[in-house]
Amino acid sequence: SQLQHNAAPSASWQPASNCRNRPIDLVFIIDSSRSVRPAEFEKAKEFLQDMVDSLEIGSDATRVGLVNYASTVQIEFLLKTYFDKLALKQALVRVEPLASGTMTGMAIKSAMEKAFTVGAGARAGSMNIAKVAIIVTDGRPQDQVEEVSAAARASGIEIYAVGVDRADMTSLRLMASQPHDEHVFYVETYGVIEKLTSKFRETLCGLDACAEGHNCQHICVNSGKSYNCKCLGYVLNPDQKTCSRKNANISVWDRLHSATDSCHCLFSDLDTCAHGHDCQHICVKNGDSYLCMCHEGYVLNADKKTCSRSTTCAQGHDCQHICVNTADSYICKCHLGYVLNADQKTCSRKHLYHFNLKTCSRKNLDFICR
Repeated sequence: SQLQHNAAPSASWQPASNCRNRPIDLVFIIDSSRSVRPAEFEKAKEFLQDMVDSLEIGSDATRVGLVNYASTVQIEFLLKTYFDKLALKQALVRVEPLASGTMTGMAIKSAMEKAFTVGAGARAGSMNIAKVAIIVTDGRPQDQVEEVSAAARASGIEIYAVGVDRADMTSLRLMASQPHDEHVFYVETYGVIEKLTSKFRETLCGLDACAEGHNCQHICVNSGKSYNCKCLGYVLNPDQKTCSRKNANISVWDRLHSATDSCHCLFSDLDTCAHGHDCQHICVKNGDSYLCMCHEGYVLNADKKTCSRSTTCAQGHDCQHICVNTADSYICKCHLGYVLNADQKTCSRKHLYHFNLKTCSRKNLDFICR
């Protein structure tokens, strides 16, 4: 297949079945007009299921909604409907095409006004959760898309446009967010649309900024492509990295002269971590000394100070489905019902329509043979 571009990596949140992705409110806007044949619509739904497989789904992770459109618009389910990956994939299987025209502008407007609201399950703006719409269409819109797309983008929705076969590239660019070379995709047929899964995986999954190294004394929190430091039971110092006790304005000398017990009692509650340590990740107070600990996915080295990634897969990989650690590297494997492609990274569905001289037809996720 021919892709319009290569997607750029984005920010991360925490591991999600071989994928590190930030939590997002994701709404698919899918064209099911007459020009999309039934078999092609099934391919589009398989693409959506593959996308869901590559993300961590949950109320505190990624939430997914679906807008189905043709001449009319139908919201199949909202962001608040499914927090379970299996139930979400089963709901995608049940979606039926609407047929008739291609009112893409109306679908974008419905998504903005009905699917990306707090009442529909979108998280409040104060939570800084990205709102992402992925539009999949194979034709030219029969209504205006420029103004409504601009309004959606202005409301904080990041729009990706996927064009298939006869899709109008000018319309795709009018809908998509800037830069277009990161938000506009094209494939020649629905038969190869599943290959876009790895491209979106690169976009929605990325490096863990905290894991790549930081100077936070206590807690590192991913923030977009960077990170912020926070303190647990302490206040962040002006350097935005180290932490001090909330009553740090009382000097040790003052406390020494006001203490009624021995000096041992005075200094026993001092934070040994706050007075300097060699821990690469986390310093934990331990009596009058301290211990070093590592973030999730890392192990403490023999020096008891530095940390290393626990697995080669955790360091990052190109596997579309499953990464399996080997002695000093990794190999890629596919989910049940898929085969590994020649690139040894991506996966394609198995299509077994004829075997044992019987004719088989596909129904949902199963095959019926006669």
